[in-house]
Amino acid sequence: MKLIKQTEKQFVFRISKREKQLLFEILKLYPVIPAAYHRLSRTADAKAIEADQRLLEEALAEQKKQNRKQLMAMLTEENRFVAAGDGYRLTLSTHQTDWLLQILNDISVGSWLKLGSPDLKPGKQLKLNEKNAYYHFSMECSLLFQATLLSAFDPPA
Repeated sequence: MKLIKQTEKQFVFRISKREKQLLFEILKLYPVIPAAYHRLSRTADAKAIEADQRLLEEALAEQKKQNRKQLMAMLTEENRFVAAGDGYRLTLSTHQTDWLLQILNDISVGSWLKLGSPDLKPGKQLKLNEKNAYYHFSMECSLLFQATLLSAFDPPA
């Protein structure tokens, strides 16, 4: 995926057929971060805030459910992906790009959590197996899409 045009209000990306398919597969994972991950307080007595914590988790779950529905509606809108050569032109407003970044961030962070929050510093190796390889791949792919989208907000000098 590559930024090919930008205006004050929108970005146009070139995306291959394979990248589009990968993007949709990755986005199917959303939401990945469990609602219970978000805490009202890390220091308060868990029993004292249990009811409020449950309300927070329910609200977050509902919000993410609505986000997923709106995301798929946005990405399947007519003319969102316009055939161009052997790929597509993907047009997103700045707001939609920012929102897609947030969704992809949930996927990358959530995948990292599913991997057990490993130390991923250069030189460190994550031991991959059948159970965690999927989340590692999802994390890496979502990070690549995020990098491309983020670069759109930072025009070349």
